Amino acid sequence: MITGAEAIVRCLENEGVDIIFGYPGATIAPLYDKLSKSSIRHILVRHEQHAGHEASGYARIKKRPGVCMTTSGPGATNLITALATAYMDSVPLVAITGQVSSDLLGRDVFQEADITGAAEPFTKYSYLVKDALDLPRIIKEAFHIASTGRPGPVLIDIPVNVQQQRIDFSFAGEVNLRGYKPTIKGHTGQIKRVCKAINSAEQPLICVGGGIFAADGQAELKRFCETLNIPVVSTMMGISAMPSAHPLFMGMLGMHGKTIANQAITDSDLLIIIGARVSDRAVLFPAHVGKNTKIVHIDIDPAEIGKNLSTLIPVVGDAKEILIQILEAEPVRKSEEWTNSLKAKKEKLVLDYGPRENGINPKAFVNQLSRSLPEDHIYCADVGQNQIWSAANCEVRTGRFLTSGGMGTMGYSIPAAIGAKIADPDKAVVAVCGDGSFQMQMMELATISQHGVGIKIVVMKNNKLGLVKEIQKKSYKNNECAVDLSGSPDIVAIAKAYGIPGRRIDNMDEAEDAIAEMLSCQCVYLLECIVDENESSM
Repeated sequence: MITGAEAIVRCLENEGVDIIFGYPGATIAPLYDKLSKSSIRHILVRHEQHAGHEASGYARIKKRPGVCMTTSGPGATNLITALATAYMDSVPLVAITGQVSSDLLGRDVFQEADITGAAEPFTKYSYLVKDALDLPRIIKEAFHIASTGRPGPVLIDIPVNVQQQRIDFSFAGEVNLRGYKPTIKGHTGQIKRVCKAINSAEQPLICVGGGIFAADGQAELKRFCETLNIPVVSTMMGISAMPSAHPLFMGMLGMHGKTIANQAITDSDLLIIIGARVSDRAVLFPAHVGKNTKIVHIDIDPAEIGKNLSTLIPVVGDAKEILIQILEAEPVRKSEEWTNSLKAKKEKLVLDYGPRENGINPKAFVNQLSRSLPEDHIYCADVGQNQIWSAANCEVRTGRFLTSGGMGTMGYSIPAAIGAKIADPDKAVVAVCGDGSFQMQMMELATISQHGVGIKIVVMKNNKLGLVKEIQKKSYKNNECAVDLSGSPDIVAIAKAYGIPGRRIDNMDEAEDAIAEMLSCQCVYLLECIVDENESSM
């Protein structure tokens, strides 16, 4: 006989969990007591929201569910933003929350919150455990649901008395959930239709989103576009699916995308969408799609196909498997003129990397930083102007670009970078944020220091909420309201207070030396870059 808490630990170990990001409290204390005696490493965050973001960064690099854990009440509700962020970006998480004793549920007792109800719109599934005997089954199901089909967060809410309940323990058998059978292989009839459409297309284009990473299909995408000589554009979540310098990659499209990518969408006669939600900000559909463009939409979630854009050929299934199926059917391209014309336009692109009177050129800096990093680096962009500068100018080769694309959550980059670095300690990991978003996550400098997480942090400081200021300038007659960050701390001094070395630069002449100094440091390092407050995101 063992307690429910010990049963949870055994089940987590059986799932291969080696790291949990969390913050303890009274209602989760029994589980923490057993966790301390296990093989699982616990990373103490400084805010529960960051437990979810760190688990997200870990999951996206490790390619398996990240695990986060908090106590009940405010501990659980603080986690909701991270769950929503993971949900929108299809990141597999298993979130465990403590709950008040089951006999007190519904009485509004101390630190009680209906977290399964509150988080329902932002989770793939959630459990409120009433009996410890159900724990082995529930935990096994949670990991299965989180990581299969369209990935996403699963919440397990466990009352304190259930954690203390003694049971006769045994592991659960195979998961078999009625009504939950994600489609993996594409329908053969639809595959034939896709091949026929490719055969007859003069100007085909691939639009790839974040779903390609969930399928681990980057190599198949590259082989697919090279074999058929079809150009590729990406959503923000699809950045790093193709190397930036690949001749067939035309860049990110959408509201903040490249003109060549958006124009290609308009001019294409066949648009093959792979693992993208077709959201307004990311893709600007349907406004940019040509009237005669045929749409093929490949996605593992049937609910996304046709939701925002009428689709001629829907293909439900795993992106990697479907690309393999199409290639095996051997479609043939007729003309190379379209692809060659886009390649020529890409080669003529001139980027805005000129000098600035005040501060650095953030676009040039991002490009220089990414070129200086190892080929397989992990770049974590926050939200705001820094995200747009990063998405448009970061040169990705064989590494990964991580950001919050769906929810657009400020304060994501540093905790995500922590999780990514813990997932792959040998990789160079950099977090790029603004001074506004930095102050939403700067408490995680303590987590970095405590656990020796050697990430690099770049803060673009313009003393404004830059993107909001830009919106107010364009749409509200330059009426700036609540965007002034005066009163902010000395960021380099804050870093040094945590024992983290840092430096500040305010011109591009210093950039090369500062980047080299940061990358040569064997531990964590913070570089503050002064940016003119009137610098545009575009």
